Amino acid sequence: MTLFHFLSGAVTMGFAVAGLFFLRFWKRTGDSLFIAFALAFWLMGLVQAMLALTNFPIEERSLLYLIRLLAFVLILGAIWCKNREARR
Repeated sequence: MTLFHFLSGAVTMGFAVAGLFFLRFWKRTGDSLFIAFALAFWLMGLVQAMLALTNFPIEERSLLYLIRLLAFVLILGAIWCKNREARR
């Protein structure tokens, strides 16, 4: 077990815990922004775990980064929708 695997596990756990916090906030408020943040953090944790647990060559990692891009687009879309609701 290398330091990379240990730190990747810690980062993955951090993403999962952040997702759980946002899930708890969503349950309290029912605001869709929080569920979008929870899903985005879980997607980023999934990518980090897959980088640590698999041995993808660098050339084939683009699919994983597309999943990370999806997480960021999910966050941006949720913020955009929240701002549109506020203007109404």
